Amino acid sequence: MLTDTRKSKNAKAQPLGALDVEFTEGFWKSVRDVIFSATVPQLENMFKAPDISHVVENFRICAGEVDGDFAGTVFGDGDFYKWMESAMYCAVIQNDKELFSRIEAYIDLIGRAQRPDGYISTKQIIGEMKNSGLGRMGDINDFEVYNFGHLMTAAALHYRLTGKDSLLKIASGAADYLENMYKEAEEKDQVQTAVCPSHYMGLVELYRATGDDRYLKLARKAIELRDSVKNGLDDNQDRLPLKQHRKIIGHAVRANYLYAGLSDLYLEEGGEEYIQVLKSVWRDLLKHKIYITGGCGALYNGASPYGNFFKQQLVHQAYGYDYQLPNVTAYNETCANVGLVMWAYRMFMIEPKAEYFDVIERVMLNTNLGSISLDGIRYFYENMLERVKNPGFDPVWPLHRTEYITSYCCPPNLTRNLAQASEYLYAVHGNKIYTGMYAAAKAHVVLDSGLDAVLETKTEYPYDGKIVFSFKDVKSEGSAELLLRIPSWVKSGAISITDKNRTTKKEIDATLSGEYYSVLVEKPADTVVELILDMPVRYTVGHDRIEECRGRVCVERGPLVFCMEEGDAGGISLDKLYLPTAKGAFSTERIQIKDRDVLTVKGGLYRSVGDDNSSDSLYRELPDITFEKVEASFIPYFAWDNRGEDKDMRVYFPVYYGG
Repeated sequence: MLTDTRKSKNAKAQPLGALDVEFTEGFWKSVRDVIFSATVPQLENMFKAPDISHVVENFRICAGEVDGDFAGTVFGDGDFYKWMESAMYCAVIQNDKELFSRIEAYIDLIGRAQRPDGYISTKQIIGEMKNSGLGRMGDINDFEVYNFGHLMTAAALHYRLTGKDSLLKIASGAADYLENMYKEAEEKDQVQTAVCPSHYMGLVELYRATGDDRYLKLARKAIELRDSVKNGLDDNQDRLPLKQHRKIIGHAVRANYLYAGLSDLYLEEGGEEYIQVLKSVWRDLLKHKIYITGGCGALYNGASPYGNFFKQQLVHQAYGYDYQLPNVTAYNETCANVGLVMWAYRMFMIEPKAEYFDVIERVMLNTNLGSISLDGIRYFYENMLERVKNPGFDPVWPLHRTEYITSYCCPPNLTRNLAQASEYLYAVHGNKIYTGMYAAAKAHVVLDSGLDAVLETKTEYPYDGKIVFSFKDVKSEGSAELLLRIPSWVKSGAISITDKNRTTKKEIDATLSGEYYSVLVEKPADTVVELILDMPVRYTVGHDRIEECRGRVCVERGPLVFCMEEGDAGGISLDKLYLPTAKGAFSTERIQIKDRDVLTVKGGLYRSVGDDNSSDSLYRELPDITFEKVEASFIPYFAWDNRGEDKDMRVYFPVYYGG
């Protein structure tokens, strides 16, 4: 499992085991099939190639297998550990013995690269071997501790999936090195922030896997020592003491990793000041700084100060000011979105509320799936909400997905996230079964009531709102409280409960949206629960202070955000299209894109006529405009940029109120 809170004293929900949940068919199974068959092997090839990433080659140099110099990114080690997580899932679930063998060989290689004192970061080790004068832990932007953290997380997962401790021993050595480093830094009053602090989560997972509370104490110490950093920055969220945080600011990946790690610490140790921080910062994110797709970290470079304009600092991948959510230049780095899922998942374990899985589902189905091509081999680093062919500036990253990104942190992070998607379907506590993301799946559940059974879910979600639950292979009887998540977008539907004697029905209305609805299942083997979530097309507007969305709406259906590419409107320029006021005029149709089943929304729109918008004047007089009806279709946001077209895309459109 990706995180193990089964013994965490402050966890009010626990995950099922990674091997206890199985996709059976449908949407999410097709996603994971592509990840396993295409993405995992492609990433392995990228990491092995000396002329591309040079990552495995760096480990080989450290191990003395080959001679050479360090090349690639400083965080390449950590990226490789992320890939290993996805490969572990792939090998275990598919019983791929050849992949198992390669993973164990990589673990052996990492072990031989590690120094006797536990240190493992290839750039610095090669520097020491070459006597280049490069020192350890001298520059926080060398990401050494970040690499350690991902090693620990991968090691804990490897142990849980296989029972083997080979990688766990390597990670424990790295943690021992960190323990000595923090002790020395504290004694000398020379504490530095570790950027993208994956080691908070990593140390807690190491504690959960080994039971050695030294690692939990070290996680606490690492978090507490943040307040000892001199001249802290908003970029790293360390300008203010952690317990004073109330707004989400700074570098989005670093923020989400920080609060995910803090959530892990709270799950183990509690702390009222820490939970106040987590809830306040979470609320600020949802109220002010998250995109409709679930993307976060709006700005390539921006500022997000605590109120005082004169204290603002330039921040990369910034959360920005409240409501500062541009579309064309939306950054939304994929790693930030993956980090948000990790943070939301831990918040759910702290307080099992539907809102956390609402966020997880929104991020996973929209921006995370949108970050990777439907065939699983091309990636976005950033995730814009509007593409224009000639934006008038040089984009930082390509306007199309590419197979290899110079900053290769996102593809393996996303791959492990999608490989682990089945872990976001259910959680349990006592006799409760919480539903998370909806998918066709089977899950082995064992409850305090004595129930030992397989919960089977049948659905075509997210394209259809009918979800049917039943219990199979009941080994021992016992009751279950099935908690059905009613997503916040739901306004109508029904819940039907059928047992041997009767069928009862409960109508769903808006008062239940965003909440859990409890169904007591006293005889699981004889009970079928059917959840119907109505999915009409709806228009969603942003807060009026989101300037780039003012006067525009986006099309949604169920949990999916839809967009339009220029080809979906017969080549009509997207800036000339207006939505009709009648949302019910739209129909749906399934099409194939890259051999994947994709649901489209089709209907009549309005095209503006009389304004060719070809003037290069900054301002001009509004000409007379008329409107004519045209047919167009929308595709899910996750499916855009998959048809080889160099065309515009947008999510938000104005509405035509003329008739």
